[in-house]
Amino acid sequence: MIPVTSKIDLQQEYPALFDIDSNLNRLVKRIELLSYVNPLNIEKEKHRFFSSKYAVEPEFKYPKLKFDPYKLQRLFFSQRLERIQDDTIRKFYQDVVYYYANMIQCIETIGRGKKFYYNSLRVYGTPTEKDVDNAKFILHFSDEPLGADMDKIYTAEEAKAYFEKFAEQYDFPLNIKYSVHISADAMVSNATRTLFVKKNTKFSKNQLLTLAHHEIGVHLVTTYNGLQQPLSIFSNGLPKNVETQEGLAVLSEYMGGALTLKRLKELAYRVMASDSLIKGYSFADTFDLIHGHYKLNRDEAFAITLRAHRGGGFTKDRLYLSGLRKIYKRYKNEESLDILLTGKVALDNEPSMMYMKQLGLVEPITHKSYTFQQKLNTNSTLDFILNNLK
Repeated sequence: MIPVTSKIDLQQEYPALFDIDSNLNRLVKRIELLSYVNPLNIEKEKHRFFSSKYAVEPEFKYPKLKFDPYKLQRLFFSQRLERIQDDTIRKFYQDVVYYYANMIQCIETIGRGKKFYYNSLRVYGTPTEKDVDNAKFILHFSDEPLGADMDKIYTAEEAKAYFEKFAEQYDFPLNIKYSVHISADAMVSNATRTLFVKKNTKFSKNQLLTLAHHEIGVHLVTTYNGLQQPLSIFSNGLPKNVETQEGLAVLSEYMGGALTLKRLKELAYRVMASDSLIKGYSFADTFDLIHGHYKLNRDEAFAITLRAHRGGGFTKDRLYLSGLRKIYKRYKNEESLDILLTGKVALDNEPSMMYMKQLGLVEPITHKSYTFQQKLNTNSTLDFILNNLK
């Protein structure tokens, strides 16, 4: 916890900075893309798609916006950043404003086809040739036999109990809610500090371990670390933070002994699905690529296709594999990961953060991710793959 006197001293030394940071904090709280981009009628459209023998394009419906996009964007740009006298910090916050302005445009155009897709590209980019090559490299490995720990036998209620037990090692509260409107089986909402568990689904033992390390061991750790920082922006999210945060989260799965070749292939399929968007593939085309060409079972192929096509074309999923590659390289070089656990931050932010740390504006982390303290992975195939990603 930050000493109150320390924060007061900083506020007195940097009044304009803390004023702007506080304003942005209030504005950012009103937008969380994932709460709008997940369709409300997934199961109905999945049934319709399967009944049509994969021919009819799903017609997804999305939540209504709870804010006026134009007014909110105007409030972001009304911040008088010139009041921040330090050039490095002012540039830091300029990037933040542009990032959230783009995010608002993303949310505003959900469900509007190419408009949303192009806005998504501005925030998340598209797979590079290297990303696609890495995905194909992973997919050429033969499937490994599945053990009993991959059988989906645990209910959402049992998953909740498992996550609560896992979280006991961390000194922060765990708020769990059930949901039927998420595309993943579990996900963290940063704004509400809530772990959502998909209702009416079954989990395997390996999946529970994977989700615990991914969602609690990294996403909630960075959420609560960010809240302990003097400046609120670290808990809200910095530009390009998704690639770094998901890279950390998947490395956490690897270090915790939860990562499997099947899971790594899932990340590769996501890259291929994201890449299909820039080729102009329809939902049915992408599904045919994943299910027809790569022979993934239809339920998992639908889930991957949905994640890529939701909203009109969502490229966020391409960042998991590239993020893992970058974070794994850092881990192999024996570089500390602590600065990346400070909050929702990105590798690109590190120089600015180190500078702000010298000024007392970035504090050491409160919560460590216990997964990173020992390597429990014993799968030599995974080691070979990760060591040979481009």
